[in-house]
Amino acid sequence: MHSRDSRRLALQRLASLVALPLFAPACSRSSSPEGDGRSSAASPQGSAPAAPAQSAPAAPAQAAPTAKVKLALNWVPEPEFGGFYAARESGAFAKEGLEVEILGGGAGVPVVQMVAGGQVDFGLAGADEVLTARARGADVLPLFAVFQTSPQAIMTHESRGAKGIADILSSGGTLAIEPGLPYAAYLKKKYGFNKVKVVPYDGGVARFVADKNFSQQCFITAEPIAAKRKGSDPAAFLVASEGFNPYVVVVITRAALWKENPERVRAFIRATREGWRSYLHDPTRANEVMAKLNTSMDAETFVAAAEAQRPLIETPESQEKGLGVMTRERWETLAKQLADLGVLEKVPPLDDLLVAAL
Repeated sequence: MHSRDSRRLALQRLASLVALPLFAPACSRSSSPEGDGRSSAASPQGSAPAAPAQSAPAAPAQAAPTAKVKLALNWVPEPEFGGFYAARESGAFAKEGLEVEILGGGAGVPVVQMVAGGQVDFGLAGADEVLTARARGADVLPLFAVFQTSPQAIMTHESRGAKGIADILSSGGTLAIEPGLPYAAYLKKKYGFNKVKVVPYDGGVARFVADKNFSQQCFITAEPIAAKRKGSDPAAFLVASEGFNPYVVVVITRAALWKENPERVRAFIRATREGWRSYLHDPTRANEVMAKLNTSMDAETFVAAAEAQRPLIETPESQEKGLGVMTRERWETLAKQLADLGVLEKVPPLDDLLVAAL
């Protein structure tokens, strides 16, 4: 299975969104790194006017032209991307007249730059990446947030009796964490790392399984599952519970694309939302497709990860307002936190961040 934070640490994946007037909560109701190259065919949209009585047969419906678009993942195909594969496999993209090529990612794949530079139409990133990229002038815009609760977590051994991250950081032992991650900086500022031995996070769970006094960063949907399957006793605690909760797996595009072709962007988001509804209802087909592209994760782990991530995607807010929902308040909180941590020089203007029209 991936080492999601190692990937995240190496990938530092969020994206950047570009300015665009009027963007408010982006949503509401409603393998190989090279990519798998498969796509759906578009389905007809619209029909000719009805013929009058006793007239010649009506002209056949005209199929809407298919638009080919590219979506860049920021990691290899795994359940966190299941809704996008479900949108393709179920025909949701095709129904919207889209032929979507999904490009697998990996450590170091510059998704934000690819989106900002127009190499791909859409990409995935974290909310903190989006803000930092925008602060550097990247033309990116957030559209849809898959994870309402961040899966970033700290994992320790259950036998240590920790009740939360504060206990882990105050009880000694070794902590493997990437210091450059914003949430690592947040935890260090809140609790300090002076009572633990901090070592670089290199991915995987081998050291964790071998050392009962070892703790590490993780994605709660990934490493804990891997450690448990290796016979260990993981206990993981969400960083979100400590007050740092950026949106994760955020769909981004160029603000320029939204201005030039807003209906294509809307169509992509409609299909994405439908794909996630489908995946949350039954992930079987999408998991089968992703498993062929990512042979490092077995079928059982796909199932376990899909189930573990469900409450992070389906929250009370997303159930009320729709999958993918984003709020100005959440973005403002994150921007202030990043500025306080020195990740951003100052709190950026957010008036043009969210696209209300979506």
